[in-house]
Amino acid sequence: MAEQASKSIYDFTVKDIRGNDVSLSEYSGKVLLIVNVASQCGLTQTNYKELNVIYDKYKNQGFEILAFPCNQFRGQEPGSSEEIQNVVCTRFKAEFPIFDKVEVNGKNAEPLYKFLKGQQGGIFGDGIKWNFTKFLVNKQGKVVDRYAPTTAPLKIEKDIEKLIKSS
Repeated sequence: MAEQASKSIYDFTVKDIRGNDVSLSEYSGKVLLIVNVASQCGLTQTNYKELNVIYDKYKNQGFEILAFPCNQFRGQEPGSSEEIQNVVCTRFKAEFPIFDKVEVNGKNAEPLYKFLKGQQGGIFGDGIKWNFTKFLVNKQGKVVDRYAPTTAPLKIEKDIEKLIKSS
């Protein structure tokens, strides 16, 4: 099991929204917020709005948001990669990286998500319970916290700031 042997998120390669391989080692030395997103969720509008605020504020200070569309929760991300990118970039004005649609739970879960859940379990065990679950990763690629879908991104800002300022 590769996800068990992995020591940091930098050990993973994922697909971007265009299907290209991206080694997460490209983000080495940055604080990351990894989020499973959906375009048609009740939490979508406020999450994207606040994610954009945080991204604009910290993107030049060693911070990155990695968004992974997921259709596992009531089919709230049904579109193709092109449709997802159009919605995210046009309607929600997101400038942070959007990756290929993934599964976050079950036997077909993206290995990165298996690793994230193994590092920071949730209230209901390892499973992701809904869209917009957030994982905060330090500059060394270690998962340091997990936030519920209903936790507003702006409520995480102090934790992000602390990690950015740490060495």
